[in-house]
Amino acid sequence: MIVLIALLLLALVLLGFGFVAHLLWIAAAVVLIVWILGFARHRHGRSGGRRYAGNRR
Repeated sequence: MIVLIALLLLALVLLGFGFVAHLLWIAAAVVLIVWILGFARHRHGRSGGRRYAGNRR
Protein backbone atom coordinates (compact mmCIF):
# COMPACT_ATOMS: atom_id res chain seq x y z
CA MET A 1 0.00 0.00 0.00
CA ILE A 2 2.80 2.42 0.89
CA VAL A 3 4.62 1.53 -2.33
CA LEU A 4 1.50 2.34 -4.36
CA ILE A 5 1.12 5.72 -2.66
CA ALA A 6 4.81 6.45 -3.21
CA LEU A 7 4.48 5.58 -6.91
CA LEU A 8 1.42 7.79 -7.26
CA LEU A 9 3.21 10.68 -5.57
CA LEU A 10 6.23 10.16 -7.82
CA ALA A 11 3.98 10.17 -10.89
CA LEU A 12 2.35 13.42 -9.74
CA VAL A 13 5.72 15.05 -9.12
CA LEU A 14 7.06 14.00 -12.52
CA LEU A 15 3.86 15.17 -14.21
CA GLY A 16 4.18 18.51 -12.45
CA PHE A 17 7.81 18.89 -13.54
CA GLY A 18 6.86 18.08 -17.11
CA PHE A 19 4.06 20.66 -17.08
CA VAL A 20 6.31 23.35 -15.60
CA ALA A 21 9.07 22.56 -18.11
CA HIS A 22 6.56 22.89 -20.95
CA LEU A 23 5.39 26.26 -19.64
CA LEU A 24 9.00 27.43 -19.33
CA TRP A 25 9.67 26.49 -22.97
CA ILE A 26 6.61 28.50 -24.04
CA ALA A 27 7.72 31.48 -21.93
CA ALA A 28 11.24 31.28 -23.39
CA ALA A 29 9.83 31.26 -26.93
CA VAL A 30 7.66 34.32 -26.20
CA VAL A 31 10.60 36.20 -24.67
CA LEU A 32 12.78 35.31 -27.68
CA ILE A 33 10.15 36.62 -30.11
CA VAL A 34 9.74 39.86 -28.15
CA TRP A 35 13.52 40.26 -28.01
CA ILE A 36 13.88 39.77 -31.77
CA LEU A 37 11.03 42.21 -32.44
CA GLY A 38 12.73 44.75 -30.16
CA PHE A 39 15.95 44.46 -32.17
CA ALA A 40 14.04 44.81 -35.45
CA ARG A 41 12.13 47.84 -34.16
CA HIS A 42 15.28 49.53 -32.89
CA ARG A 43 17.15 48.84 -36.12
CA HIS A 44 14.43 50.44 -38.25
CA GLY A 45 13.78 53.33 -35.88
CA ARG A 46 14.74 56.98 -36.32
CA SER A 47 17.54 57.06 -33.78
CA GLY A 48 20.89 57.95 -35.27
CA GLY A 49 22.74 55.06 -33.69
CA ARG A 50 22.79 56.40 -30.14
CA ARG A 51 19.90 55.19 -28.11
CA TYR A 52 20.39 57.20 -24.93
CA ALA A 53 22.21 60.31 -26.15
CA GLY A 54 20.33 62.68 -23.83
CA ASN A 55 19.95 66.42 -24.30
CA ARG A 56 23.39 67.90 -24.98
CA ARG A 57 23.79 71.64 -25.51
